[in-house]
Amino acid sequence: MKSVILAGGVGTRLWPLSREYYPKQFMQLDGKSLFQTTYERALKISRPDDIIIVTNEIHQYLARNQIEELGYLLPEQNLLKEPAGRNTLPAITWAMARLKAIEDPATAVIFPSDHLLDDDAISPIVNAEPLAADYLVTFGVTPTLAHTGYGYIKPGRRLAIGSIAEAFVEKPDQTTAEEYVKAGYLWNSGIFLLSTTVFFDELRQYCPDLEAAFQSGDPDYASLDPISIDYGLLERSRRVAVVPLNVPWSDLGTFRALCDTQERDADGNAGTAEYLNARNNFVHARGKHVGLIGVHDLIVVDTADALLVCDSRHAEMVKELVNRYNTRADPVTRYHRQVHRPWGSYTILELSRFYKIKRVTVKPGQQLSLQLHHHRSEHWVVVSGTAQIELDGETRFLRQGESSFVGSGVRHRLRNPGIIPLEVIEVQLGEYLEEDDIVRFDDDYGRTR
Repeated sequence: MKSVILAGGVGTRLWPLSREYYPKQFMQLDGKSLFQTTYERALKISRPDDIIIVTNEIHQYLARNQIEELGYLLPEQNLLKEPAGRNTLPAITWAMARLKAIEDPATAVIFPSDHLLDDDAISPIVNAEPLAADYLVTFGVTPTLAHTGYGYIKPGRRLAIGSIAEAFVEKPDQTTAEEYVKAGYLWNSGIFLLSTTVFFDELRQYCPDLEAAFQSGDPDYASLDPISIDYGLLERSRRVAVVPLNVPWSDLGTFRALCDTQERDADGNAGTAEYLNARNNFVHARGKHVGLIGVHDLIVVDTADALLVCDSRHAEMVKELVNRYNTRADPVTRYHRQVHRPWGSYTILELSRFYKIKRVTVKPGQQLSLQLHHHRSEHWVVVSGTAQIELDGETRFLRQGESSFVGSGVRHRLRNPGIIPLEVIEVQLGEYLEEDDIVRFDDDYGRTR
C-alpha cells in the first residue's frame, strides 16, 4: 500500500507558534514534529519509496530535512512542491497522478501531516483496503464529546467493512453537535483510502476539468481552482464509504484543541506557570516565568517576538488577527526570530531601523547562495567552526574570532567546509534590511529565479 502525506498548510489559527515559513506540522515543540510522526505512521504501511509528500515550495527543505533527521532519504520524484496552495483536491490529484504513472492500479492512504492520531488506527486503515476497490474510503473518528470544531459524517447503509457515507456536514453549533453524537455521526478525520481507478473515475465525472489537467503530465498547478476533496468529490459522489476509527485523534486546529492534548492541574490549567485563583488556562512561554492570578479560560502564548492573549472561547479568531497583520504586510506572520533555510538557519538577535544582528548557523558541507545586496552591508564574525568566504571572486578562510566586511554591491558567499556546524554573528547595516534585498547568481537549492 502507498501513502500520501499532505503537508502544505500554514496553520494560521496557531499563530504565533505557527507561521508561514515554519507552520504547525513542522514545529518540534516536544521532540518530533507532527510531520515526522505522520511519516513514521506511513512507514508502518508503506516503504520509504512508496511515500509521496505534497508540500508548499517554501517548505520543501523543512520536509526533506525532517525526514533525514529520522534517518531516511526522500527521493526527488516523491516530493511534490506546490507553487501555490490549492486546497486538498488538487494536491491529492497530483499525488494520485504521480502514483498512477508509477504503478496502475495503486491504492494509497492520504494522511494530513498536522493531526494527532493514535497508532491503533493503522489496523482498521489497512483492513479497509478491499473497500477501496469499489469506493472512495474516508475514515470517521468515533466522537468522545459533542465538539463544535469538527465536521461530521453520517454513516448510512452498512457494508461488510464500514458503511456508506450518507452525508457530510460542516462544523455544527453545540445543540446540533449533541444531536449528531446521539445519532451516531462520526468526526471527519480528513484521512482517506483511495485507489487510482475509483478516484479518477469519480474525478472524471464530478471534476472533469481537474481530471483533464493531469492527463498529459503535471499541469500549471498555480492556475488550478482551489477546492477541497470534500466539496469537489466526496459530497457529490455516490461511491463513498466511511470506516470508523475508535482511537484518540485531534486536528490541532486551534489552541483549544492543542490545550485538550496537554496535562492539566486540578484547576484545569495547562502549561508551565504559577497559577493563583486561576482555572482552565493554557500557557506556552519558554524561558520566562509566568504568573496568572484571578483569571480563567485564557490562552497565553509568548514567543521571542510576539505575545498572544485571548479568551479560549474565541480561539478561532486568531485567524482574523493573522489576516489583520497580513493586510499590513507585517512579517511577524511569516517568520519566527529563528528562520530555517536549506543550508541551516539564522536567528535575529536584535533589530533596529538601520541595523540587524543575526546568528547564522551553517550545516557541515553546506553553503549559502552567491549573492549581493543593494541596500545593506554585512560584517561577519566567526563564533565557532571554520568559514570559507567568497568576496567578488576571491576566496579565503575565517576561523574562530576572525571577521570580514561585506560591502553593499559585493558578490559574496558563505560556506562551511568543516565537519561541525559553523556559527557566525552577522551585523547588517543599511536603510533597508528585509530579506527580499537578495540578488542570487548561483544556488545549490535552485532559488536563483
